[in-house]
Order: sequence, then structure tokens, then C-alpha cells
Amino acid sequence: MNAIQMAQNAYRQDAQATRTHRGVEYDAIARITHALKTASERGTTGFRDMAAAIHDNRRLWTLLAADVADAGNPLPQALRARIVYLAEFTRLHSSKVLTQGASAAPLIEVNTAILRGLRDGGASA
Repeated sequence: MNAIQMAQNAYRQDAQATRTHRGVEYDAIARITHALKTASERGTTGFRDMAAAIHDNRRLWTLLAADVADAGNPLPQALRARIVYLAEFTRLHSSKVLTQGASAAPLIEVNTAILRGLRDGGASA
């Protein structure tokens, strides 16, 4: 490894260490939302990619719901309840997308709204 590679690796590690929880959440939701949009645009030819994106989205929302269910979570109770509701909606609608051919648009809209909230600092929450 040369000096440039060592410097790049050192910078990359410091940059990752300074990321906020909000930034990590934003990146994960943005990545999954992009995958949902891309698969949705492909229609039936993108079913495999849609199934993978749905799986990732379900895992994400399960983690978010588990996080807000923790008694030590600092978010306001009303916001925590809305996140649990959205996690349940996501679970149910994901099944409809996969088994009944429903549109993924509502899932994309929910994620996009969450991204806006994270980007704006949760001012509207």
C-alpha cells in the first residue's frame, strides 16, 4: 500500500466516524428508496430486484419500529407511534406488491417523506 492509499484509508475511516445517526439513517433509506424506484420503473422485468428492495425496506422498517419501541427512545411518543404505524403499513403493502402486483409508489412516497424529515432536521415532526 502506497502513501496515497494509506492517506485515503485514514481519511475514509475518520469521515465514517463523524457520521451522525441521522446521516446513516438518511443514507440507508435513500439507497433502499432508489432501489424501489429503479425496480418499479422496470415493471414485471424487475420483479427480482423489486423483491430484493422490498426485503431491504421491510428490514429497515422493522429496525425503525424496534428502535422506537424501546422505552429509552428519546423521540416524542406521538412520533414513535407514527413510525410504528408506518412500519406496519410498509409490511402489509409490501406483501400486496409482491403477491398482488400492487404499485410500490406508496412505499416510495413514505420513504421520501421520511427522507425530507431527516433532511430538514425533523422540523415538521
